[in-house]
Amino acid sequence: MKHWFLFAILILIFSCKKESKPKVVPKKPEISLAPVSFENNGIKIDTLFLSKFNSKALFNLYQSFHFETVWQSAHKRNLLLDVVKKSEEDGLNPIDFNLGKLYYFEKNYDKLSNKNKILYDILLTKTFRKYISQLTNGRLNPKALYKNWDLKPNKMIANALLIRSIKTDSMATLLENAKPNHLVYQQLKNALLSIDVYPNDTLKNIEFKEKIVLNDTNTSIVWVKRKLMYWKDLIAKDSLNTIYDKSTFRAVIHFQKRHGIIADGIIGQSTIAALNYSKTQRKQQIIANLERWKWFPKDRGNQYLIINIPDYKLTYVKNNDTLATQKVIVGSEKRRTPVLSSMLNAAVFNPTWTVPPTILSEDVIPATTKDFGYLKSKNITVYDNKGKEVNATKWQLANAKSYRYVQSPGSYNSLGMVKLIFPNRFSVYLHDTNHRGFFDKTNRSLSSGCVRVQNILKLTESLLDDSDNYSEEKIAAILKTAKSKSIPINQKIEIHLLYWTAWSEGNTLIFRNDIYNLDADLYTKLRN
Repeated sequence: MKHWFLFAILILIFSCKKESKPKVVPKKPEISLAPVSFENNGIKIDTLFLSKFNSKALFNLYQSFHFETVWQSAHKRNLLLDVVKKSEEDGLNPIDFNLGKLYYFEKNYDKLSNKNKILYDILLTKTFRKYISQLTNGRLNPKALYKNWDLKPNKMIANALLIRSIKTDSMATLLENAKPNHLVYQQLKNALLSIDVYPNDTLKNIEFKEKIVLNDTNTSIVWVKRKLMYWKDLIAKDSLNTIYDKSTFRAVIHFQKRHGIIADGIIGQSTIAALNYSKTQRKQQIIANLERWKWFPKDRGNQYLIINIPDYKLTYVKNNDTLATQKVIVGSEKRRTPVLSSMLNAAVFNPTWTVPPTILSEDVIPATTKDFGYLKSKNITVYDNKGKEVNATKWQLANAKSYRYVQSPGSYNSLGMVKLIFPNRFSVYLHDTNHRGFFDKTNRSLSSGCVRVQNILKLTESLLDDSDNYSEEKIAAILKTAKSKSIPINQKIEIHLLYWTAWSEGNTLIFRNDIYNLDADLYTKLRN
């Protein structure tokens, strides 16, 4: 009995331990790539023939279907062909998909030999995969085009989507959901449809000679009016004169607002340059921007900052609700702000500023060479490679690039009173500025790559979201100390520095100046 009693106790102990251990439930993949269980009734495909296409993904896909054809449904074949035919609505080029050959096979499907049906099946699968790839990540690779673009590719799930499409009747929905999901992308598609409605643009370019103001008489006004009527900023008139009247003045202001130009009604060089864009150029600009939106992250997080570089604007979004917008200053054409996605990790009050290499070589060293008092006037302290301070009188040009240059905190500091940092390989961040008057400018492509934010203290308070420790009053107290203080940002807040120059609002086309001259070149590469 004693033995049986001990045995029962041991069983009870081990069974309790087993029950107390938390169960780990493995996450199920969204779509299984395991062999399908439904009846396929396809034509058998020789694996050697399949291997000739030199595509592991293609091989794996057909392996999931027991090496049988999958496009038995005429409805699904024609649905794919129709979607690809309309791919130009998403800025893609139908020519990329060899539609002529696909339509020939479809038209003669019942007469095809098994060999050609297999070939057609594989071509449809490759077309499906190519279409999904171009929708998900675009036709071109931004990292191959630009040294200062650092975006992770969106996850490509072509095989999984195809399996679900074949097994269910949801192909149309799945293909639609594969497209970029941001409102701007949808607006861009609307813009592409809108601009196609415009008649052929045969208007000549306007030469800029001098500014034109209200009530001026100028021969160029006739062509300005024609351009404004073409773009529907001005109601069409039967006869035109050379007087800059009030109705044209209002139309110019509307046009300027659409193009991010100072809306003062003065017809200057920027307004003339925007008026001289043709319908073809604007359409190409829209297509270039549709491509970019396929590069941008599809998942931007629940809480994020998004900065449109050419629009000089920061938007703070939380749970799909816009909490704030701010003017920003971005990198000049020579020192461009990079395009990237990252995660905010800290706010630094009263930051010091370590002079970056480009500014050191192009600005600080030349200025110091001319005037040794420059460093003191900018409150910059110089350190050697051992961390010892270098006296300005002992500063030597031969060693200039080996030194570290640090500007002290304060209202005179180039970073202002606060900076927001996030991991990136370009050493850029968001920061305040001691030149706040620059936010009144229309062209704010003025920085050395970092992004200056107009009301960054208020933004920082919102991002920290800790009224007990970092209210407006307590932040002011920190700033008064003139000592640097780094505060971790504990919330998960993503940041996206992006570049787009075209969109629409309602039925109104909106454009921004292509400050880094990327649009025309990108369109050319897309169509070559």
